[in-house]
This record gives sequence, C-alpha cells and structure tokens, in this order.
Amino acid sequence: MVTIKLIGILIIIIGFLLKLDTIAVVIIAGITTGLVSGLDFFTILSTLGEAFVKTRYMTLFLLTLSVVGILERNGLKERASKCIGEMKSITTGKVLTMYMIIRTLAAAFSVRLGGHVQFIRPLIYPMAQGAGEKKNGVLSEDKNENIKGVACAVENYGNFYGQNVFVASAGVLLVVGTLQELGVIVTPYSVSKAAIPVAVIGLVFSIIQNHMLEKKIAKIGGENK
Repeated sequence: MVTIKLIGILIIIIGFLLKLDTIAVVIIAGITTGLVSGLDFFTILSTLGEAFVKTRYMTLFLLTLSVVGILERNGLKERASKCIGEMKSITTGKVLTMYMIIRTLAAAFSVRLGGHVQFIRPLIYPMAQGAGEKKNGVLSEDKNENIKGVACAVENYGNFYGQNVFVASAGVLLVVGTLQELGVIVTPYSVSKAAIPVAVIGLVFSIIQNHMLEKKIAKIGGENK
C-alpha cells in the first residue's frame, strides 16, 4: 500500500497538535516512514546522518541565534547604544552609511559579514537609535520603527548589490547559467564587472536615503529633548 508511506505526515500532525517535542516527532516520523517503506533501521540512520551533514550550516545558524540572544540578555544592545552616544559628531545617517559601505565591500570580496540577526538587531539598529536620541532626544516608537526599517534595508542593499561584484558568487554564476541557457554567451568576469556600477548606484541611493531619514528625524525631533 502506497498510502501507508504517508504515515509520517500523520505522526507529525498528531505530534504538533499534542505539542510534543518537535525534533522527536520529526525523527519518529522519519524512522516510521522508512520502516514502512522497506528500509532497514541502519539505512534510515545513515540517511538521517547524511541529511544532517548536508544541512549542518542551518545548525550553525541556529547556534548563532542562541549566542546573539545571550549577548542581548547581558546588555549588548545597551552597550552599543551607549558607545555610539559618546561620539560627538555621529548621527543616525552616518551610522547607517558606514555600515552600508562596510557591508558592500565585504560582500564584494565575499567576506561573510553582516546579517539581520547577527548585526542589524544587536548592533547596527541600537547604534543608529542611540545616535538619533543623542541628537534629538528620546524618539517615539514611529521614529524607531523608521530607523529599524532603513537599517534592515541597508543590510539588504549591501548584500544584494555587493555580492554580484565577486566573480565567483552564487548570484553571478546563476546569471551566467541562465543567460547561457537562453543563448547569450557571457563570462562571470563580464557579469561581475557590470555589477560594479550597479553596486555604486545602490550605495549612492542608500546614502541619500540615510540622509533623508536623518533630516526627517531632526525635523520632527524627539519626544523629549
């Protein structure tokens, strides 16, 4: 019976409805599906082990989340905001622009630096918020949401436009493969070279956006100067 092989789905549904341990439910569902499909126990364990090795980078990402959470609990955001507040000429726009430049250059050289979870939430957003409050007083929730949104956008700009400058990046190889399938012969170097002015335009656009955000905050001002 083919339908019996779907018993794993039923186990997952029941496990989630009963709010059982997620990892245990998934493993039991996988082992049960393998057994009813005719696989022996050691083959199932081997398959699960290979899948774990192939997705180990996801495990490292989850490890990063826990480390960031521990650092935040011990005052990382407050320390970042306090440090940036001690700088005299720093502003929200300058903080975001400096990060945009660093993020773009790092992506262009394929250096793994940045991320919404690893950098924006615990470091860049508190620093931009601290710089804004230093100049304009305590900011309202709407102003903080604006800063948070632009900080996340800066991360996206730097990563998206900067990574294609690196000749061996996944984005460049995807563009080359897609164009070649359509009959357009290009090289990774030509795609990478064409991505440079696009990255510069993205950088200029981000600088203008950061400057406008800074002006908007300064014009409206904080809640308590």
